[in-house]
Amino acid sequence: MPDALTVIRHADRPSVTLPGGAAYQPIIGDDTGDGLPIRTGIQTSQPGYATPPHSHPYAEILTVIEGRGEAWLDGEEGVVMMEPGVTIAVPANRVHAFRVVGDRPLVTLGVHTNGKRIVNYVSPPQSPG
Repeated sequence: MPDALTVIRHADRPSVTLPGGAAYQPIIGDDTGDGLPIRTGIQTSQPGYATPPHSHPYAEILTVIEGRGEAWLDGEEGVVMMEPGVTIAVPANRVHAFRVVGDRPLVTLGVHTNGKRIVNYVSPPQSPG
């Protein structure tokens, strides 16, 4: 971990396209070279977007900046509404998914409690909700 203040300018971080079409702008972690033990990024998901059920071997935290969505966690009843002012914390190794609700993009700030994004997709996919 760096021993000096790390300043990240979002305009300097390019976006990538995730499977399914969501735009993801990595801020800290993976190949950004910051040496920090977390990964953060801003994801913009268009109407109709849904993640396939998956898990991570670490906790994931999502804060909604704009739009609306639904989050699903395996083993829990129903879904949780995602909207501005809502943060969800997904436990490590728990299968989860989310989808956009409505006609506006869902913008989230994601924090992975690991410096590298690791995704374990469920095969065959489970049905959220």
